[in-house]
Amino acid sequence: MKIGLTYDLRSEYLAAGYGEEETAEFDRDDTIDALEKALAGLGHDTERIGHARSLVQQLAVGRDWDLVFNIAEGMHGIGREAQVPAILDVYGIAYTFSDPLVMALTLHKGMTKHVLRDAGVPTADFVVVREPSDLQAVGFGPPYFIKPVAEGTGKGVTADSIVRNRKDLDAACLKLITAFRQPVLVESFLPGREFTVGLVGTGREARILGTMEVLLLENAEAEVYSYTNKERCEELVVYRIVDADQDLVVRQAEAIVLKAWQVLGCRDCGRADVRCDARGVPQFMEVNPLAGLHPQHSDLPILCTRLGITYEQLIGWVVESAQKRVRTGTTDQRIQAYAYCCGS
Repeated sequence: MKIGLTYDLRSEYLAAGYGEEETAEFDRDDTIDALEKALAGLGHDTERIGHARSLVQQLAVGRDWDLVFNIAEGMHGIGREAQVPAILDVYGIAYTFSDPLVMALTLHKGMTKHVLRDAGVPTADFVVVREPSDLQAVGFGPPYFIKPVAEGTGKGVTADSIVRNRKDLDAACLKLITAFRQPVLVESFLPGREFTVGLVGTGREARILGTMEVLLLENAEAEVYSYTNKERCEELVVYRIVDADQDLVVRQAEAIVLKAWQVLGCRDCGRADVRCDARGVPQFMEVNPLAGLHPQHSDLPILCTRLGITYEQLIGWVVESAQKRVRTGTTDQRIQAYAYCCGS
């Protein structure tokens, strides 16, 4: 197949004057190199597209692809991860990973927890705080855990994210709201074991790849899988493969993740995070349907490597899942067919 690559390259944004934390979710140059190499190894031809604006420009001059391998995060707006999928939907071009609805929903951690809680997926008590008066709705006691409602890569998560007294919650939330210009998610702090679970597939075909337990070393920021701990994971974190057949808690965590993945409608591949409460019971934290794909640094490829799954094999599974959505015909033919069906 002819596969286009959409992405936000961290080096480009840094060169344009954006900061290190602002660009933390964006991809490194060697991630794109690795993707191209893996796709070529699978027999596909690739073409670099780049960010959403570049995609728009190339579509406007008639560029077309059988499939777009989309890992673009987007820069602006709470629906930024939905931008590239929405553009590709307009042109009827298939792409990897989830659709605009899922991408927009899952970036907002509070909305995701609302949907999953209604579906019976266990998750910690929470309140979304947009302004100080919203704190009146916090009906559960400390300690609390706070983080920006729509960030990834641990952005905004530090040791200060654990708020141990109710009197300190107002100031802590206001600080985050001001810094990230978005609401804050306030949750009951979960003090137990933390897992990240990898998945592959869509709908009923989705399956668990495996699970890693996240263990923080003595020199790490304590009790939180923070931005700093993630950025310096090689020296601050130990990832331990755990077996659901040998560990009931892991088995429960994987069941929670698979249900959440299917309820939300996530596609192709990704991962989700689970942490245990004070009783040792796993609780859903968040899902990442657009998981990082750096071969050595991102959680999902790290998990696969520990399980003996090659990077090329992982990328192959993503393409195999997404390929089922590839439509026949050129872009012009697809647009003409759509116009005909709509009576235009």
